[in-house]
Amino acid sequence: MNTFGRSRLRALAAASVLALGLAGCGTDSAGPDPIKIGASLPLTGQFSQPGQAALRGYQTWEAMTNESGGLLGRPVKLIYKDDASQQNIIVADYNALISRDKVDLLVGSYSSLLNLPASAIAERNRMLFVEPAGGSPKMFKRGFRYLFYSQQATADKTGLAYANWVAGLPANIRPRTAAYPTIDDPFAAPSVEAIREVLEKAGVTTVYSETYAPDTRNFDTITNAMKAANPDLVVHGASFEDGVGMIRSMLRAGFRPHWLYQTTAPSLGQQYADAIGPANTEGVVFAISHTPEANTPGNAEFVAKYQEMFGEPPPEDAADGFAAGQMIAAAVKGVGRIDQTALADWLRNHTVSTVLGDLSWDDDGRPEGEFLIGQWINGEARIILPKQYATAEQPVLGWQPMGAKS
Repeated sequence: MNTFGRSRLRALAAASVLALGLAGCGTDSAGPDPIKIGASLPLTGQFSQPGQAALRGYQTWEAMTNESGGLLGRPVKLIYKDDASQQNIIVADYNALISRDKVDLLVGSYSSLLNLPASAIAERNRMLFVEPAGGSPKMFKRGFRYLFYSQQATADKTGLAYANWVAGLPANIRPRTAAYPTIDDPFAAPSVEAIREVLEKAGVTTVYSETYAPDTRNFDTITNAMKAANPDLVVHGASFEDGVGMIRSMLRAGFRPHWLYQTTAPSLGQQYADAIGPANTEGVVFAISHTPEANTPGNAEFVAKYQEMFGEPPPEDAADGFAAGQMIAAAVKGVGRIDQTALADWLRNHTVSTVLGDLSWDDDGRPEGEFLIGQWINGEARIILPKQYATAEQPVLGWQPMGAKS
């Protein structure tokens, strides 16, 4: 090798040593290793719209937590996967997050359908599992010790404020008949069944009831059957895509019941209005856990940060995800270390202030609060119940698609 070659090798070697030294300095200056938070979410498939919103809620919490110094003096780092709205994929994802990615903490997916198997993986590994969506009563009847829900109430209680309000209306206004189409989903079905029970006791006669498969895309048969039954009220147990699909089918068929209540779909804000047309939202009623205008702890800061990051107000599912992060942060600070059993015990015995309000849980991780009831009024989702939280002067008495007056 000539002199030039030897000199070049020495220079390269020196450069490599310098680079390694700089890399070492960079690691030191970067501070402690992050606390890894693992999640699998439906970023594609049936639940992709709320799944993406939940991810943004997690990301907003991650950003705000790190801006305020992290947890236990360490930054937090979100590690997430796409479960494609499939139960078999989510099982593989959470196993991988625990065994391969070695995450320190877990947050949940979207929907009871996905969180039922995901929470079982966490329980088997004795890891805290805080889910932002998954209020099926079945979730909390399995004796799990590490499962907690970051919304105010389970599915069977989400629509009770609405049902009791309808039941208490004067007889000349109150619906006399009702239809109950419902997606086969562990959140939607108990929510609708609880509303139906209250209304039947109040004398509202059931004239139609049907449960359809989650992959249903054509709702014309259901719509035509409901139209023939001619109910005053439709209580629709829905997620997002089927909620939109049902409305479109009803509009095509010219079926416009006087009252319309839907689960989940109307709470997705502008996505819902864009999907069915803003003029068709008027009077639709729904249960909701959060609104950007809510006067709850830290909500103004959360809304501002979300708006800064994503250019729009946060939908409900984003707030639910953010609240899950707040629960984890409160528990970690309360315990002072990452000890899964101690974290679960701490949540079970404390109240946590979140953007959804103050949350507390029973011994099974079931929340003990009450949902808000919203309604689309003049192109905006407003709160109508309970009255102390109302952002609308009064509810619209009925569904008025395309401005049609009843």
